[in-house]
Amino acid sequence: MKIAFLSTFYPFRGGIAQFNALMYRAFEKEHQVKAFTFKRQYPNFLFPGETQYVTKEDVADEIPSEEVLDSINPITYVTTARKVKKFAPDIFITKYWMTFFGPSLGYVAKKLNKNVKRISVLDNVIPHEKRFFDGFCNRFFLKNNDGFIVMSDAVLKDLLSIKPEAKYIRVNHPVYNHFPEPIKQQLAQQNLKVDPTKKTLLFFGFIRDYKGLDLLIQAMDILDDNYQLIIAGEVYGSFDKYQVLIDNSTAKNRIALYNQYIGDNEVADYFSAADVCVLPYKSATQSGITSIANHYNLPIIATNVGGLKETIHHQKTGWIVDSPSVEEIAASIKDYFEGKYKSVFAAEIEKEKQENSWENFVEKIIAFSKEL
Repeated sequence: MKIAFLSTFYPFRGGIAQFNALMYRAFEKEHQVKAFTFKRQYPNFLFPGETQYVTKEDVADEIPSEEVLDSINPITYVTTARKVKKFAPDIFITKYWMTFFGPSLGYVAKKLNKNVKRISVLDNVIPHEKRFFDGFCNRFFLKNNDGFIVMSDAVLKDLLSIKPEAKYIRVNHPVYNHFPEPIKQQLAQQNLKVDPTKKTLLFFGFIRDYKGLDLLIQAMDILDDNYQLIIAGEVYGSFDKYQVLIDNSTAKNRIALYNQYIGDNEVADYFSAADVCVLPYKSATQSGITSIANHYNLPIIATNVGGLKETIHHQKTGWIVDSPSVEEIAASIKDYFEGKYKSVFAAEIEKEKQENSWENFVEKIIAFSKEL
């Protein structure tokens, strides 16, 4: 089949671009795929990180994409739709993770020929951080798609709250498999300059308010000297409030801070060094961090918000904390280590991840397209 895929690709970086690259590679094994991407993804004033683009230190899959869409220039909406129509796809795929992109992606989808199956992979529908334009953008985008791929029950619930008649399939998030292989824990801890005798927690990924890093830092005050925390990720906004918490913490000498974008080639150090990955989220729909952790067979302790418990099975592949509170997060961390669950959970993760391959993921999308 001919598949047009409009979303974030190289030279942009980050989890969305990584997801799309792996999906593209799986599609191209059996189908003709053309990738279209942004000339400008975000205006700089809307992007709180250091850079939107791949740097020379990054190891990125250089997907051959055509840079056509400017998210804030409606003229490019028209030209992008024309270029996609010229390719004459059977299926048109987008990735939707922020309402800001509703007008641009929705317009292109609207202008395609009626015989094209328009399918969107939904990361979020109702955003964590709400804005005045969310309602209009969501309705416009969802109206102009024929079917949806959802990877959590939380996202499905949000979709149906806006578009009750939506056609969809529910598929698990595939396991990220493009990262380097794990290395020995002692070597990884040496590389990161952390104490190999301590129980090692990992907080990984972009730092945003809803992800609850403040709760985890405060939980370190409850945990004894046998525990240490690695914080690895670029902050969206200001890190000041977290730095104040660290400076005032009794555990500040047991917190290793890597407050920067972590390139793919560096990821193995962080996940290999840790005994568990902690997601102390205050709200969530799903998290790509779970897929990275699964690649490294690293168990996760996560709060019971959004769709996290759908991919982290309590006392089987990880640990679910009842609510996002400092005391409960600390207590769950203690329970996890006292039960010596790491190797048991890792074995279960290895069994489960065989099902969640990228090949299975795209096969289900193709089958779904034939039903629309």
